[in-house]
Amino acid sequence: MSTPVTPGSPPTTPRPPNARPPIRVLLADDHTLVRRGVRLILDGEPDLTVVAEAGDGAEAVAKARETAVDLAVLDVAMPRMTGLQAARELSRRLPDLHILILTMYDNEEYFFEALRAGASGYVLKSVADRDLVEACRAAVRDEPFIYPGAERALVRSYLERLHRGDGLPERAITEREEEILKLVAEGHTSKEIAELLFISAKTVERHRANLLQKLGMRDRLELTRYAIRAGLIEA
Repeated sequence: MSTPVTPGSPPTTPRPPNARPPIRVLLADDHTLVRRGVRLILDGEPDLTVVAEAGDGAEAVAKARETAVDLAVLDVAMPRMTGLQAARELSRRLPDLHILILTMYDNEEYFFEALRAGASGYVLKSVADRDLVEACRAAVRDEPFIYPGAERALVRSYLERLHRGDGLPERAITEREEEILKLVAEGHTSKEIAELLFISAKTVERHRANLLQKLGMRDRLELTRYAIRAGLIEA
């Protein structure tokens, strides 16, 4: 006997009794329209469901700590804390959480930084409708995923570095200095930065002084320009 369908409503496919629960996804992007589009892609799959959204990296970290999630999908360029910074923080606080970077930047340096930060995948927004679903599934299976067009270029670049004896590029500043640089460039005061990062204002000032010395700069304006060039904030 068939189950009656209410006129005007789409038919539903019953979940098999032995089916696994869907993968719970945290989606972080500072553009509401982008989040809406990505959510439509993910929620359209029976094994994926978006259970939380965030508009910046700091909010993503907070949501991940208060909501049961299996996978965090993070944009790279976000206010307060970038996706890469959020990935590092989530990797420290929630080591079992799977992380995927979703970005508009076809950038080799960002890709390697994403791997360092604990992400297992790197997907371009321009092909999200094609790659994102499989990337989410691969991440939860602990399998790496990078968009197909980048594989050859990344391997070639890595081999060239090894042949030159360069290895992977070194970081100019520490992870904590990068966090503080971003917040300084966004106009936050030392007190506000201290509250966001749970450190003292004196520690913030010390890191700011170290940044100016390391980068050979004099003031906030020059730090802001550097942050824009480094992709930490948008111009």
